[in-house]
Amino acid sequence: MKKTIIISAIALCFSITTINAKSINHNTKDYSIETVLQVSPFCVSIAKGDMDTVKKLIDLGVDVNKKSNGMTPLMYAAKFNRTDILKLLISKGAKLKVKCNRGLTAVKYAKQSNAKEALAILEEALR
Repeated sequence: MKKTIIISAIALCFSITTINAKSINHNTKDYSIETVLQVSPFCVSIAKGDMDTVKKLIDLGVDVNKKSNGMTPLMYAAKFNRTDILKLLISKGAKLKVKCNRGLTAVKYAKQSNAKEALAILEEALR
């Protein structure tokens, strides 16, 4: 008897909540999501470690301090531990203390990425 009452009460609660439930329909035709990352070809070459392309672009006059997607080329080199490119950028006048849009420097990116070689180069250049 007790089981019957409990099962009936549960069924009644379920039917009441089902009746009171409202269906919410969202029209997604009006929404558009677009994510655009604007990373320059120069910084993409740095991230890939393409030293030849990096040298060519520098020879063509690319600014070694111009931010791309909020980061400088030096930050990309530090983040991806591209030590040869890092040395090249420093020799071409890359600024070491510039902060990205998130407030991080190239040294911080090297630390976050555990890029020990890049970190050593940056710390030496800062002395």
